Amino acid sequence: MAREISVTRTTRETDIKISLNIDGSGRSNIDTGIGFLNHLLTSFALYSSFDIDITARGDLEVDGHHVCEDVGIVLGSAFNRALGDFKIARFGYAIVPMDDALVISSVDISGRPYFETNELFKDSFIGTFQTEWFIEFLRAFTMNSRINLHILKLRGNNSHHIAECLIKSLGISLKEATKKIDDILSTKGVL
Repeated sequence: MAREISVTRTTRETDIKISLNIDGSGRSNIDTGIGFLNHLLTSFALYSSFDIDITARGDLEVDGHHVCEDVGIVLGSAFNRALGDFKIARFGYAIVPMDDALVISSVDISGRPYFETNELFKDSFIGTFQTEWFIEFLRAFTMNSRINLHILKLRGNNSHHIAECLIKSLGISLKEATKKIDDILSTKGVL
């Protein structure tokens, strides 16, 4: 059975359509109206090996906050629903370097959402992209995918490098955590 789904969410602020295949090859078609978010999500698809199609429209005349947060909500919800009741490795982590930056992410697909990070960015902007929008995307994705996500910036000053390390690390972590195994990895017998 394929671990794939399409999800649509329309509010007064955004209209989001996402198709996700966890057992993909890293193919993506991303159009959020926010160039740097497109860049990050394309990297996420590649490093997770998930196939992801995203079309997002929103009130960008206000700013990008609503689009970033709502893409996180819908992608997280799609991930949670596509995963289903499969027996999976559950845990995954990755340490990724990029020039001056070094970031680690660790995930537990447990059904108990939790998001924790240290101070990632010194800068408020990466080009025209506000770094706080990325944090909101990550928080929304974590809560709606119902995973436990910890991210640590070990080194780095360049915000672009830090963001790319983070999204690649998250992709690799989720690729590891979603691998199918023969049993449920929990002393309780359920996740």
